[in-house]
Amino acid sequence: MPFLLATIPWLMFTAVLGQAASEQTIFEAARPSEVTELVFTEGPAYDADGSIYFTDIMNNRIMRRTARPRRTEVFLEPSFRANGLMFDHRGELIVCEGNERGDGRDGGRRLTRINTKTKRRTVIVDRYQGKRFNSPNDLCIDNRGRIYFSDPYYGGHRDQLEMDVEGVYRVDADGKNLARLLGKNDVVRPNGLGLSPDESRLYVVDHYSQPPASRVVLAYDIQEDDTLTNRQVLHDFGSGRGGDGMAVDREGNLYITAGANRIYRNQDLSYPTGIYVFNPKGNRIASIEVPGDMITNCCFGGPDRKTLFITCGNTLWAVRTKIPGRVTWPRATKK
Repeated sequence: MPFLLATIPWLMFTAVLGQAASEQTIFEAARPSEVTELVFTEGPAYDADGSIYFTDIMNNRIMRRTARPRRTEVFLEPSFRANGLMFDHRGELIVCEGNERGDGRDGGRRLTRINTKTKRRTVIVDRYQGKRFNSPNDLCIDNRGRIYFSDPYYGGHRDQLEMDVEGVYRVDADGKNLARLLGKNDVVRPNGLGLSPDESRLYVVDHYSQPPASRVVLAYDIQEDDTLTNRQVLHDFGSGRGGDGMAVDREGNLYITAGANRIYRNQDLSYPTGIYVFNPKGNRIASIEVPGDMITNCCFGGPDRKTLFITCGNTLWAVRTKIPGRVTWPRATKK
């Protein structure tokens, strides 16, 4: 598929995903609108100037959609197979440099910080107990600036991996106090991460489609000593395509990117491609269909943090919500 460097007008759609009887009106439209089209988008992150940064993993680059003028451009190439992105409290871009969708050798396999003005890259951490990470995938940041990140591996070339654990880690902003929070006895293949607004819980998408499959959204209580306890399964996607990324709003609801509109191996179409919203108890309260397939991630943005940006296949989408998102940067300027 060719790479399209185009800005697409915001179009509104009318069809909606079949809703459960208990679902609420969370979204302000029936479907999200199309923002721009690429090849394989991931890891959206919203900046204070209205720009959206996201990754184009297949082409090994980080993209930026500017607000004024509204255009999509290459921000950084190569990206070392960057996947998840998030801005920290200082407005610098934290990057999960992965190890997939290439030859298995051109990924950074590390967590880095990028100054978006100078494009200077600083390595935060690249090893655990002397062994290189598998493929850092997604992240979330707490109010102390500590970074939680997942380290699965979904690609081929597994012979190059140095660890037999696909885990979840936490590290200080300066790269100190790296700790493995979840290992192979806790999760199978961790992906998207999120924190509750009061930071008392960590949410983890565990997504592995091969038998014995794991397609669940997990919740863990964060104790005073920073350990994770009380594992709970908030939702099981069963035989459908499970979750990938997530975002959390200020009321603690989880927005999970999940589902598929075409058959993939070892999973069915019981969950169409879309955003599935669950309250902190795991009850599904809303959903919205996203046209296309291979939905990957989402983030809140806009001046009031009520715009949900969604990466899905080769397209960046956006939809307005009624509840603002929980974000570390930047703070909302409009209510």
